[in-house]
Amino acid sequence: MKVKGFFHDIKGTDRILKIRHENIERSNAEKIKADPIRRLAKELHPDKMLLEIVKIEELKWDAKTFRFHVSKSSKVKFIPPFQGGQYISFKFKIGKSYTTRPYSISSAPFEAGDLNEDKPFVEVTIKKKEKGFISEYIWENWKVGSEIEATMPLGEFYYEPLRDYDTIVAIAGGSGITPFHSMAREIVYGKLNAKMKLFYGSRLEKDILFKEEFENLQEKSDGKLQVINVLSDEDSTFEGESGFITSDIIKKYSDIEKSSFFICGPQVMYKFLSKELLDLNLKRKQVRREVFGETHDVYSFVDFKEEAKGKTFNIKVHIGEKTIDLKGYSGESVLTALEKEGIRHDSHCRSGQCGFCRSRLLRGDVYVVSENDGRREADKIEGYFHPCSSYPLSDIEIKIPQY
Repeated sequence: MKVKGFFHDIKGTDRILKIRHENIERSNAEKIKADPIRRLAKELHPDKMLLEIVKIEELKWDAKTFRFHVSKSSKVKFIPPFQGGQYISFKFKIGKSYTTRPYSISSAPFEAGDLNEDKPFVEVTIKKKEKGFISEYIWENWKVGSEIEATMPLGEFYYEPLRDYDTIVAIAGGSGITPFHSMAREIVYGKLNAKMKLFYGSRLEKDILFKEEFENLQEKSDGKLQVINVLSDEDSTFEGESGFITSDIIKKYSDIEKSSFFICGPQVMYKFLSKELLDLNLKRKQVRREVFGETHDVYSFVDFKEEAKGKTFNIKVHIGEKTIDLKGYSGESVLTALEKEGIRHDSHCRSGQCGFCRSRLLRGDVYVVSENDGRREADKIEGYFHPCSSYPLSDIEIKIPQY
């Protein structure tokens, strides 16, 4: 960049505009019918694709890893590139209900590439939940050979060298280990230039997911990966840390000022860590939290209106020229009420962050979980809300997009 003088430089805009107009005059008047950039973006980020289950591996504590290839009948013919930490949104039609669920990708990005000697694949690891609407459906219906409709890649829970420090302090609980399994494999196999200190909270040693694999990865990592297992229940034979993942345990193994913190786990872990991390005096840019899906204990929030608890309200839904009346329980999200009625409403994260289910609140009042309020300030002013993270506090009237 040349600096020719104050007045000469500030007039640069005029020169650029002149060149632009000259180029327009010289250009072909025929309209461009194809947009190669838009086409490429659509190929790399497809709205929908079909994945075929090619392998199912049984893991501990009622968990399974599902391996997918791109189905031969899918219009998308390759696995879109993704980053360790991102997720897949699977689409389900169960009875009259349309619904989606996000699951973190547990395989590494390089395993989905064309250079993979084994046919390119992507994996998710899912834990079965007791009376879980979707997980029970998956256990009963997902078999080798099943075709599943999906959207990928999604999410912003990944390492970015322009933003993050060289060392990742990864804090996981339960099935929240899956995105770190993807990142760790990238690091150890030389595909991600970073280091990781992984704190993994489990109840007992037998509950540690991917235990043997993480031990092998740590041994191969040349010091780039260190795994610290923390058990909440007493185990006399365990030589690691006990209790919960506290600020003292984190300080013991980490360089706080030169690390970026990535957190993924159950909602109760988030609440506990929100207090512990205050002791570390972290900068806001140092902490990244993965979205954890819909809030299932919304009544536990102190600012939830007491008079609305346990009540059912009327919901008037406008979709194009059609109007539908349905019921919504205050303890369940507006999105859940729509799905139960068989109304298809696009949603991926189910945590108020991705914005795909963005809708207009025309009348009434909803409770929005502050931790999951991913709306822009302008949307809050104009009355837009995300049904996946909003709960009816009164009779409401809403307008949703038509699909």
